[in-house]
Amino acid sequence: MDYKYIDQLLERYWNAETSLEEEDILRSFFSQENIPAELETYRSLFAYEQQEPKADRLDEAFDERILSMTEKAEPVKARTITLTQRLMPLFKAAAVIAVILTLSNAMQAPLNDEPATANTESMQQGVSVAQQMGDSAKVDSMRQSMLTE
Repeated sequence: MDYKYIDQLLERYWNAETSLEEEDILRSFFSQENIPAELETYRSLFAYEQQEPKADRLDEAFDERILSMTEKAEPVKARTITLTQRLMPLFKAAAVIAVILTLSNAMQAPLNDEPATANTESMQQGVSVAQQMGDSAKVDSMRQSMLTE
């Protein structure tokens, strides 16, 4: 037997071009017992309605039951959201960015090779911070005399 028509219907079915009548033809064809082996793989796809029990249909009272359930429910009140509440995520993001920038700036601060105690000792000896850092600042004569003694 030639199954070209069924093959054409299957090709149209996969392209979503079949009508409801053509799909009924495919269902009735695949509900038969004698199907060629190459088309046997499609049997479960088209014969599912006969294998599955009939599903429960919605009766006329369904709409009434659903509407009565919704009428019993309390209405939901809408919350008012202020501008501050809306912008709170932006405030939090700005605070996080400020903390990150502050920490990164602190990490980039130049660290002297000398410990802090050496700086205080040299300050007690009369050497100015500007001279210690290599600036060309002049030291007053009194401090100069103290350094030479």
